[in-house]
Amino acid sequence: MKCLITDHVHPYLLEFFSSRQIRYTYEPNITQEETQNLLKHYELLIVNSKIKVNEALIAAGPNLKVVGRLGSGTDGIDLESLAAKDIEFVRTPEANANAVAEHAVGMLFGLSNKLVQCDADVRKQIWHREKQRGFEIAEKTIGVVGFGNTGSRFAKKMSGLSNKVVCYDKYVGVSDKNSITIDEVSMETLQKEADVISFHVPLTEDTRRYVNKSFFEKCKPGVIIINTARGGILNTQDLVDALQRGNVGGACLDVFENEKPNTFSERERTMYGKLYAFPNVVLSPHVAGWTFESYFKIANVMCEKFDQII
Repeated sequence: MKCLITDHVHPYLLEFFSSRQIRYTYEPNITQEETQNLLKHYELLIVNSKIKVNEALIAAGPNLKVVGRLGSGTDGIDLESLAAKDIEFVRTPEANANAVAEHAVGMLFGLSNKLVQCDADVRKQIWHREKQRGFEIAEKTIGVVGFGNTGSRFAKKMSGLSNKVVCYDKYVGVSDKNSITIDEVSMETLQKEADVISFHVPLTEDTRRYVNKSFFEKCKPGVIIINTARGGILNTQDLVDALQRGNVGGACLDVFENEKPNTFSERERTMYGKLYAFPNVVLSPHVAGWTFESYFKIANVMCEKFDQII
């Protein structure tokens, strides 16, 4: 059995394949076209977000038996085509869930305490304490949209900080997850009550640009938005407009609709320029799940799941 690995992986995964006598080709810089041309020689395929497992790619792998997705996302994966060809699909959403949850908490506290501005000022030997007065998160109501691996971990962390935590999930019950007390509410109630709303949902046709002008208008005035899920669930222009109007009081964003600045259109360049200029916005480059620990955990969980099916 042969495996094509199309992105960077922890050495533990390579050691696993060697111990199972699985031959592998490690090509972390491979392109979509190169993957498609080579796939006929492989039974296993490991991807991250770079390679799109679409109908054309699947058709190019007549011997394909298993596709492994490093991480949690299924956008870019044609699940119907995989199922139609009886190709097993595995992913590792539990492996970096804690990393994402910690990052979301960190961004929120960075925003509330103006840490980005404070850091920049101190480095310039500027000492304006009153200008950098922050606000406390304790006693705020935290809304969590999506209560899977990451959402439940974020909720658990926030519930230990004297916060009321309310959650909405269209598919998953939340009452007994992680043994924490959470109020499961409707989306309408969450929007009315939450001072902070954190999103932990996949990008699907149901969620694409779901967080938009209409969504913000139903929220508590001054709500803080956290998105560490997928950039496509949030309408960036509508967020910029809501920040300008004050409907949204701040935002923490690790993911974006377009994560390739060198491809920005003029409209996007202007829009993102406005977003970057807000002092009440904290940004990071899609690294929430990108810790040293999660790097190993993703490989380890993938090995455990492969062990059950190969």
